[in-house]
Amino acid sequence: MTVTEDTKTDMIGKALGLLVLLGSEPRGASASELSKLAALPFSTTYRLLGSLTRDGFVDYEPDGRLYRLGLRVFQLGQQVSNHHGFAGTAMPILQRVTDVTGEATILSVRDGERHLTVSKVDGPQTFRVTSDPGHLGLLHTTSVGKALVAFAADADRTRLVEELELKPLTARSITDRDTFREEIARVRSQGYSVMDEENELGMRAVSVPVLNAQGVAFASLAIAAPIFRLTIEQMVAHVPLLKSAAAELSVKLPVR
Repeated sequence: MTVTEDTKTDMIGKALGLLVLLGSEPRGASASELSKLAALPFSTTYRLLGSLTRDGFVDYEPDGRLYRLGLRVFQLGQQVSNHHGFAGTAMPILQRVTDVTGEATILSVRDGERHLTVSKVDGPQTFRVTSDPGHLGLLHTTSVGKALVAFAADADRTRLVEELELKPLTARSITDRDTFREEIARVRSQGYSVMDEENELGMRAVSVPVLNAQGVAFASLAIAAPIFRLTIEQMVAHVPLLKSAAAELSVKLPVR
């Protein structure tokens, strides 16, 4: 590989890194802010943002001098979603769960040491769950994340349990390694996971894994609701419904 090819590859990686950073900034970010976050020279950041804007991957708002993800990223995301069946195949199944429970139903996959929301159906209630498709969340503070860890491949599960950063989001978040180890063992034993204000105050959730033929989770399915609407016991009562839906997803989704 020549020096020129090395340079091009490096610049592509930096451009992709800027897109990832913008994905974590829903209100947008300035070139100087992105330069600091990416640890890149301002001139490099500005030049890359110009190229990404020209190709539709980034939108620029002159009034606020802010950059946001563009529609080209949305288009690619939709193509990925359709390819994996998250839109056409999964959505009717999620909708049926919501029709029964009256609460939001969420499908997530693991993205490294985070979970990624890939599909969601809002409940008919006025209180809206905020984990929209594209949202990246922590594994140890969420029910979907705990299910993904508990039913990961053996080596992967061991690594995550022992090495995952356990930073708190609320006073109820698990931050102790032994407690997390016990929690994941319990989830694996009972076949479902719960979140009780560990990720967001005022919210509860229950999740089950979506398993491949080897018994490894390639996704997790959850319902989420505010604490004033459902107790933990009422959430857990929906586990059989979630397991039935997860079994259907494991057969119909092309992801393995």
